[in-house]
Order: sequence, then C-alpha cells, then structure tokens
Amino acid sequence: MSPPLNHPPGMNFVGDPLHEQRPVDADASVYYGGTEYHSRSRTYSTSADNGPKRPIFDDDWHLRPRRMSHDEKSRSAPRRFLIDVEETIRLVLEQEDTDGDFQISITDAGPKILSLGTATSNGFKTFDIRGTYMLSNLLQELALARDHNRKRIVLDEARLTENPVDRLSRMIKNSFWHSLTRRIDGDGLEIICADPKNRTGRIQPRIYVPHREPAMVEYYRKIASEKAHLNLDVQVLPSNPDDPHFVKSLNSKPGILALAMNEVDDGRGGRTLKGIPFVVPGARFNELYNWDSYFISLGLLVDGQVQMAKGLVEHFIFEIKHYNKILNGSRSYYLARSQPPFLTDMALQIYNQLDRSDLEANRQWLKRAIQAAIKEYHTIWVAEPRMDPKTGLSRYRPEGVGIPPETEATHFTHILEPYAAKHGLSINEFSERYNNESIREPQLDEYFLHDRAVRESGHDTTYRLEKRCANLGTIDLQSLLYKYEVDIATAIREVFDDELELEEDFDLAPFPPSVETYANPHRERSRTRPQTSDEWFARAEFRRESIDKYCWNESKSLYFDYDTVQEKQSLYESATAFWPLWAGCASEEQGWKLISDSLKKFEVLGGIVSGTEESRGKISLDRPNRQWDYPYAWPPHQIMTWVGLERYGYLEDAQRLAYRFLYMMTTAFVDFNGVVPEKFDAVRLSHLVDAEYGNQGIDFKMVPREGFGWMNAAYQVGLSFLTNHMRRAVAACTSPEVFFGRTMMGEHTAAPPSSVANDPLGLAMESLMLSPVALSGPGTATPPPSYSLP
Repeated sequence: MSPPLNHPPGMNFVGDPLHEQRPVDADASVYYGGTEYHSRSRTYSTSADNGPKRPIFDDDWHLRPRRMSHDEKSRSAPRRFLIDVEETIRLVLEQEDTDGDFQISITDAGPKILSLGTATSNGFKTFDIRGTYMLSNLLQELALARDHNRKRIVLDEARLTENPVDRLSRMIKNSFWHSLTRRIDGDGLEIICADPKNRTGRIQPRIYVPHREPAMVEYYRKIASEKAHLNLDVQVLPSNPDDPHFVKSLNSKPGILALAMNEVDDGRGGRTLKGIPFVVPGARFNELYNWDSYFISLGLLVDGQVQMAKGLVEHFIFEIKHYNKILNGSRSYYLARSQPPFLTDMALQIYNQLDRSDLEANRQWLKRAIQAAIKEYHTIWVAEPRMDPKTGLSRYRPEGVGIPPETEATHFTHILEPYAAKHGLSINEFSERYNNESIREPQLDEYFLHDRAVRESGHDTTYRLEKRCANLGTIDLQSLLYKYEVDIATAIREVFDDELELEEDFDLAPFPPSVETYANPHRERSRTRPQTSDEWFARAEFRRESIDKYCWNESKSLYFDYDTVQEKQSLYESATAFWPLWAGCASEEQGWKLISDSLKKFEVLGGIVSGTEESRGKISLDRPNRQWDYPYAWPPHQIMTWVGLERYGYLEDAQRLAYRFLYMMTTAFVDFNGVVPEKFDAVRLSHLVDAEYGNQGIDFKMVPREGFGWMNAAYQVGLSFLTNHMRRAVAACTSPEVFFGRTMMGEHTAAPPSSVANDPLGLAMESLMLSPVALSGPGTATPPPSYSLP
C-alpha cells in the first residue's frame, strides 16, 4: 500500500468544495487571479509530460484513434482540463495559426482539433477540442492565464463552449470597459498621452491646461517634476483656445487636453487632484470623443456603470466651460471643432438612474449639465457661422486654417497633387507653405472648409457630404438640436420649477432666427433673465416646422439634408433620415411612411447601411469607397434607428434590425477569435473593411482586450431589444434569413446573386481576396445559412 501523501498546508485541489464554487463564467481576474488549484497526483511530473496532443493526419491517419475512443467516458461532473499554459500556447499557434496573426479564425488552415488532458485523470486521459470557436476560446483563456502569471491551470470546458452571446456580453461588461478606461492625472498620463495619430515625429508627452485652472497647472507641473522620466511638457492655454490660427500653431506640438478632476485626500493629511475616469473608443482613438461617448454611455448604463457614464458628462461640462464646446476629441488639434451634440439626452438618461438617496445633489448635477448645454447651444450651434439665418437651419461649419493634421499621411495626396504641381513644389513643401499661408488657394480653402465640417459631423468620410458639408443643414443635426430644445424645455419645467438661472455670461442667439435679427450686433446676455420652458418649446416647434419645410420630402417618404447655398435638398439617401424618429420630431404619418416606404432601402442582412447603393454611386479606382457609405454599417445608425422605431411603436421592426446587427457581430466573434470591430460591411457580413484607414479593434494578439467603444455599446443595448428566443437564436448563429423567413427577407433586401459562396468561410475568404473595388461593387452577398458553433 502506498504511503499517504503529505501536501503543504493551504493547497487547494480540483474537486474541493471551493473549486466547485468557482463560477466558470467569472471574469479572468477572478478565475485566474484567485485561488490556484492543483491535481491530487503524487508528482507533477506525470502531468507535466501530458501536455496537449498533436492530432495525426496525412500518411499516419490510420494511427489516429477512433473519434472519442481515447476520451474520458461521459459523466455528470463538469469536464476540466489540466493545462501547461506556455506549451499549449506554443502548440496552438504552431498548429492552428497558419496565417501568423496570433488569432485562430475560420480563414486559418489548421486541422482545428487539439487533445487536452483531463484534470481528473491528471492528464492521462484526453478529450478533443474541436472547431474554430473552441480553439480560439482556448487561446484566449491561455493568454488571460499568462496575464495572471499562471504556469499551469485547471480549465473548465464550459469556458471553451460558453454561449457566445453570454461570453461576448460578459467580456464587454467585465473586461472591455475596464481596458478602455483612462484617467488624466499623474497615474494615467503615460497611457493617455500616447497618440497613434501624431505624425510629427516628436513623441514628447504634452498636456494643455486651461488658463482658468491654476490648481491644475500647479498639479501637473508638480507631476512633471516628480516624474522626470515622463519628460512631460505642461502648457497653459490662452483665454481663447479655439482661435483657428492658435490651433494651427499647435500642429507641430500636439498634446492631450486637461479634463475634469476631483479634489481628494492625498493620504498624507493633505489634498490633491485626481482625474475622473472616462472611456475611450479604442485602437488609434486614445482620447475622449464627443458622440462616441454618448453611445458608450448607453452601454455603460446597461451594464450598471452609472458613475462612469456620469463622469463623461462631467468632462463635457468642463470642455464647454474651458474650450467653449464639447470637442471632437480631447487633443489640441481638435480645439476648433465639435461633433454631433447629445449632451441633454445623455445627462437626462444618467439622471434617471442616479441613486435616489440624495435628490438635491442629483438635481444640482443635472442643473450644471443643462446650463452647459444651453451655453453650447447658443454659442456654437445657433451662432454664426454654423447657423444659417435665412432658413433657421444649423450646419456643421467649424472654423479652421490649413490641413487637418490628425489624418493619415497620404489622406489628402490626391487633393494636393495638382496644387503642388501648379507651384512646382513637392507635396510636403506645398503643404508647409499652404499651412503657413504663404501660398493662398481659395478653392483649396473651400475644400478644407467642407472637410472640417465632415469631421465635425462624425461621418468622415462619405460622398453624401463631400465638398458641400459646411453648406448643408443636415437632417441629423436638426434632429439632435430639436432634441436639445425639447430636453432643455422639459428639464426646466419638470425639474427646475419652470425657471432656470444661468451662471455663465454669454450672448443669447436671436429668436426667431432671420437675416435681419442676426445682422443686428446687439445681443441679449444670458444672465439678464431666467430661462423658461415656453421659450425652449417654441424653439423646438420652430425647428420642427423648418425640418418639415426644408428636409422632409413627401414624394420620396424620406428626410434629406438641405443645401443652404443652392437652396435645395441634397437627395442623398442616408440612414440619418431615421433620426427624427429618435428625436420625436416626425409626425405619426411621417413615421409610418419612413417605415413602410423607405426602411427597405437601407435594411440588409447585417442591419442598416449608412446610405443606399444608388446614392453612393459607382465605385472605381478613381472614386474609391468611403467608410460612411454603402455597404458599411455603424453602431450609431443602428442604435438611433432601433430607439426611434421603438418610440413610434414599431418594436418588431426594431427587434428585427437589432437581431441582424447582433447576428453579424456574434458570427464575427465566433469565427474570428472574439473580434469586435469599429464597423462592418453589413452586406457581406465582414469586418475585413478596406475603405480609407481600414477597420479598428481588429489588431490584437491571442485575446481581444478592448473591443471597440460604440460597438461594445451596440451589443449591450441591442440585447435589451431581443426576446429570449431571439437571443438563443443569435447564440446559435441562426441567420436572419432563416430566423425571419425568406419571404420577409425578400421584402427588405435585393435578391443575392447565386454565384457568391453561401457559407461563412467562403464569405470571409472572398473578402480577403477581392480588391477594394470588387468589395464595393453592386450586388449583395448571399447570406450564410444557420450553422452550429464550429
């Protein structure tokens, strides 16, 4: 009889009650960062020699045991594997990652099978891990275990076969939001100062601090002194930091902009400042963004992170106070332009979820947010040059000088080449002289006026707005400002007893707008009288009438942008035509016409495309595709349409569209190693996008760390629209064509050509092999059928 084993005290083993209580769906920090479990074997040498087994193929096929004959017999207890982390990572990548991108996807040509030793047999008996999904999950789990310095792990099979909807939603809630969280203070500067868009060749960390924040200036100078290794350059902004020429002067020395901070105890009996955390979009966008943050906040609220969402509003209040607007992004080169305004809806949604234990504090917080929104409304959105006094429509029309510095190096090459040739200069030489205004080109000025407007619109870029955006009263901006006006009116009436004093002093825009009232230099000041709900409801009604007059097209049953210079509608069919439903400014009849007559123009297999193929026009080498055009689908358009349809009583349509988009997201997650990208080709159900700068959120090794901000939010928000039955179908990767039936599909999408492969692998390989021109050509891909998890 063998002698009894004497294990060191405090060891924990597979099968112990504590191990059985460990949730298999726990976050990696809990699952791998908590208690370490061991096999009860007498020596680790037995398990160390039983790593993953290579499958035998080709000439040795006859040596391969019959399927499952080498596996443990089925039993009621959950299956667990005993795994050597580094060795298994090496083997998985060597065997399965045939394209060398450190991901396991359906485009890899490996055998898609690996044998792992079971924990209860101490690794002697094995079980096959089969298919892309299980193998990619295995690679992800191994990478997470490595993060927590684990050499060997006991891994639950349930983490490899986890329902993909549950897994992705869990990763977003417990991991992705955390990985995307930043703070601007001594502890967070090193991460936030990194800027992938900085093309100056100078990477010195630099922070710009508002001149009215002396405590912040002192704080950051102290950090620069105490952390000399950062080489931090602290600069104080002037009183008018958004002056176009000043902003241009910062192009050669870009930096992060200071954001809101809290005063806290320093742990030594004194006080110090600490940055309020916020969430960035991810990838090359490593700063606070305007409209990204609105959609991110919706996802945060679904996941119960109310304080994080509240912090985003605090930063927006700070930006309006010190930078005069909610900025496109919190970098120096964004100081002169904004993005689509969502502050009022954002603040009200957060206000409704705040802890009710201190109602007065909540009320004061909302007051600050509404006061800031009123200032931004009057000084930016209904002030010239953005306001067109003749129509009363607002426009994206930021001021600026020179070439936007944050774009890719070759983005404007095709535009600048003729001008450089005209002056006998290289493109770099011409760019430098044009930026310093020693060369003047009025036509180029006009081009960049519209280009900056496109970037302020958030839809950069699209043929819908190219070379005309600054002249357009877009339907999306009118809808957002209508919502501002109604939200402000409602808040004043319902929360502030129909009277709201403004604390900052600024000009109020004339109302109703006209050429004459805007020509009058006299302006009423903000502190002369309290704001009332009646005047804001009147502003909303005036805007609704202007939208109907200039943007609604009765014969086409659609809203369009209005060109204030050409004085006619711009007949580009855009998904933003559904934003009036979100804002509530469409009549019941207009809503019905939008749904019954126009929705089918935008609905494809993967959701709502940005615009119609007909409006986009023909794509060629000389006219490449733009990322905000057909066939691409973006989270903002999906969420705004879902919410708008639900608001007008078309819940089934909203659920169908949400199903389509989440199906596309889930199949990409299953087939491509957990990818969550910035955008999709919704016709071909592909994240392999080659338009402009390509896609974001796809360049990771072994395990996705962040996803992408508003795509994460779209998933969490979209799940709230689905029934339990729909959620199960998405988890099974059941195609919308199958789930809703081919008859319904025929009502909403064009018939696909039969020549295109109808399986996920075929679609993925086609996306990899086709040129950008072919990818953007007419026609839609045949959707893949329902399939079980690989």
